[in-house]
Amino acid sequence: MLGGFMETLKKDWLALVLISVLICGITLNVRAEEKSGRSGYIEPKLVFPVISDVHIKETGTLDLRTFQHALTQLNEQAPKQDAFVVVGDLADTGALKEYDRFFSIYNQNKQSQAVSLFTIGNHEYRDSVTNQQAQQRFLSKTKMKSLYFHQVIKGYHFIMLGTESRLTAGDYSIKQINWLAEQLKIAKRDDPKKPIFVFIHQPINNTLYGKNRWGIEVNEQLLYNTLKPYPQVITFSGHTHHPLDDPRTIFQRDFTSLATSSVRYIWPGAGYLQGELPPGYRDVSQGLLVEVYNRKVVVKRRDFHANKWTGEAWEIDIPADTKKFHYTNERDLVKPIFLPSSTISVIQEKASANQLYIQFTQAVDNLMVHSYRITVKNKETGKVVKTYNAFSQYYSDPVPDVLSLPLSGLQPHTAYRIEVAAVDAFDNQSDQKLMIEGSTK
Repeated sequence: MLGGFMETLKKDWLALVLISVLICGITLNVRAEEKSGRSGYIEPKLVFPVISDVHIKETGTLDLRTFQHALTQLNEQAPKQDAFVVVGDLADTGALKEYDRFFSIYNQNKQSQAVSLFTIGNHEYRDSVTNQQAQQRFLSKTKMKSLYFHQVIKGYHFIMLGTESRLTAGDYSIKQINWLAEQLKIAKRDDPKKPIFVFIHQPINNTLYGKNRWGIEVNEQLLYNTLKPYPQVITFSGHTHHPLDDPRTIFQRDFTSLATSSVRYIWPGAGYLQGELPPGYRDVSQGLLVEVYNRKVVVKRRDFHANKWTGEAWEIDIPADTKKFHYTNERDLVKPIFLPSSTISVIQEKASANQLYIQFTQAVDNLMVHSYRITVKNKETGKVVKTYNAFSQYYSDPVPDVLSLPLSGLQPHTAYRIEVAAVDAFDNQSDQKLMIEGSTK
């Protein structure tokens, strides 16, 4: 979704690339963001989409159109699917009519040979009086064999887990986790070199971006420790709605964890000037397409709203070896940079007694500029009076070349010095800062 970003600055960027190569031996990409999604391999042995958080409501048409749009693209990009996976929150509350509306679209678009696999999410519990009632409704409507189950498709193991209550953070019992332990043994015994796919609505703690707010709480350490001995495990989770453009939506330590974003809308995070649900958050719709080859699992990220791939395809080696894991917290140490032609200004006509507006050219990064740290100092005293964080709007299509941001909570008739630093997804901060002075009215 970052396509077209910074096109006008290619000449400056090329010069900095050459400097970076000479000094650091690091090659930075101007547009690491928009790729074809082609794997470059022979015919895959297994293909399946993974989506989540469709959130079909009882009324309205936008949710249905968004879902239809996603299914149409997945069928175009993968006309020979072996399975189709939805990792929870099919419905917004779990009401009967929501299930009916979900399957009115799904059944029309499902490929006959593809095995349907659904996990239950926390939203499926909201319309039911009891947890048992919600579970029975889910099983009846989805035709799944159990709340959690194990299925083999073309020799590959799919393990579906199911949260057991309406708890937002997820509720996975010791009984279910002990069952998982046995299924992992079975899958490994079948073929220790093949990946084992595990699907769970909420993310597992100590893995993906966003897990601290949205991750599993009940028995979370037991669940992690159960998966830990299996580097061939690849987990897929929804729930967080975090944009797939963020590179932290894949993580490897003891096993591989993947986030699936959301078909319905995104939630990029809290504590930023644009708000938890920034303008345009309902316009973003995303999902994954998985291709399995002899030596790699290739995961492509799809922007359904833009009808294109976003970012490089993730490639997970087979057989798995933790020593060769690439998608770790240490994968990126490159700092964002502001190009020589970058500018910053105060939009004086928008200034008020308590607010200033700034406008500046965005920085660039080898992966993604995530946000900006903005420091406001009293010009006379030099004291820091305000700090702000602002998204780069990396989730937008297209990402704007220039950001305009309000800085509120200031004092009237006061001169300020404003400093802007760029930050990437791994908290690498630019050495350079853009600086400007301005006064409130």
